[in-house]
Amino acid sequence: MPLPEGDLTWPPPQLAPALDRMDVWDTWWAGDPDRLETLYGGGSGIGPDPKPIQFSDGVIGKLARWWWGTPTAPGERRTKLHVPIAGDICGGSANLLFSEPPKFTVDGDATRKRLDVLVDDGMLATLQTAAEVSAALGGAYLRPVHDVEVADAPWLDAVHADAAVPVFRWGRLASVVFWRVVHEDDGQVWRHLERHEPGMIQHGLYQGTKHKLGRPVPLQDHPDTEGFAPSVDDEGRILTEYDKIDVSYVQNDVSRRWRRNRALKDWGRSDLDGVEPLMDSLDETYASWMRDIRLGKGRILVPDAYLQGNGPGKGASWNPDQEAFAGINALARGDQLSLDVAQFEIRVREHRETAEDLVNQILRSAGYSGQTFGIGGDVAVTATEVNSKERRSMTTRGRKILRVRPALAHAVEALLAVDRSVFGREVQPQRPNVEFEDSVQEDPLSLANTADVLRRAQAASTETLVRMAHPEWDETMVHAEVGRIQQENGMAVEDPMQAGALP
Repeated sequence: MPLPEGDLTWPPPQLAPALDRMDVWDTWWAGDPDRLETLYGGGSGIGPDPKPIQFSDGVIGKLARWWWGTPTAPGERRTKLHVPIAGDICGGSANLLFSEPPKFTVDGDATRKRLDVLVDDGMLATLQTAAEVSAALGGAYLRPVHDVEVADAPWLDAVHADAAVPVFRWGRLASVVFWRVVHEDDGQVWRHLERHEPGMIQHGLYQGTKHKLGRPVPLQDHPDTEGFAPSVDDEGRILTEYDKIDVSYVQNDVSRRWRRNRALKDWGRSDLDGVEPLMDSLDETYASWMRDIRLGKGRILVPDAYLQGNGPGKGASWNPDQEAFAGINALARGDQLSLDVAQFEIRVREHRETAEDLVNQILRSAGYSGQTFGIGGDVAVTATEVNSKERRSMTTRGRKILRVRPALAHAVEALLAVDRSVFGREVQPQRPNVEFEDSVQEDPLSLANTADVLRRAQAASTETLVRMAHPEWDETMVHAEVGRIQQENGMAVEDPMQAGALP
């Protein structure tokens, strides 16, 4: 299927429900108070009366009735406070998956050695980025890219889900169009479209408006796309010499919002889906807490006679930090010139308990345990105790690995294919076996005690015990350590019964 033709609406209107929700999730993930107020219709208090929007019907009225949709009163400074828990959730999800690099196993020494080089070249950082984006927007795409002027090897690139128009067949990615705005000027919008399908990549440059794709123009007409012009054929295609699509879709979780929408049912679900009202209430709670602190500051009510004039037309002021005051000439009785102190109560316990309950509910609804995010303290415990306390997080991690593993294996296969076709490497593109490391490390003392018990019970060999104590070691390191242990314990002596026939 070729790139779009004609002056179409862009992005395609059938994707509007998903893109609108992604904009909501992205706003919470970004954590910008200005964007939150804009999203939910809260004004800055400028203007005659911004409040009628609160009584509107439809979607606008619903959004405006959120706490972030409540406008600041005219003449007052904005006192709204945002707690960036959405960013913590998405970042925590990425850390659970890729705090340690996954292991890839392939056949062939040359392919294995080359893959080790490609993996070490910043791949883990890209995977962490893709995992965080996927947790925020519901999905992300991995594609191999290369630039001979930048590096002598390909690398993986992460594309956000709100910059793609995918086509799924039976739950599998069949083709996808990535798009980006490369230039905006005087109402004109230039977009670069990049279509991926099995065996080829197609590039196109379009000149249109904010909501219309417009007409196709030559790739040479813009600096951001002119580099593709020498590589494409007459139809704007680049043959990849790879019989599969070179893009992988990393779905964060199965969608429950669009399960009946044929165009969107295979799109992923964000970790933030459904917890937006709780995050709104959490911000309101913290803002109320800070309001109590501001109001709790001691206020001194003084008579007009105590105020100091600031000059004609400049009013008067009172300096509460002045240590000495001059006498006041007044005809009134002394007992009428008094200082009144107003001190409001700061409801610390009520606000803290409310905030803690909201945080726990948000994390629980997102699929995580509070212990994962430091709630409950950082007391040293064994790996078994950590898994017990973080069971919900570990379950979520395992569920995500089921979706990440096949996508990552396909991305590595495509990366090897690009390395062979573009850079001429002697590698065999193949689907690797992907193993994720245990995110919880066992306590060394606990491992030593376990190994000692197994040793005394003669229930494990020296090699098994070494592998248990050092799961990160490869075959060479394990065998070397076994040899040293046997040498130190005098077990390296050749068995006389195996030494050969006696003379």
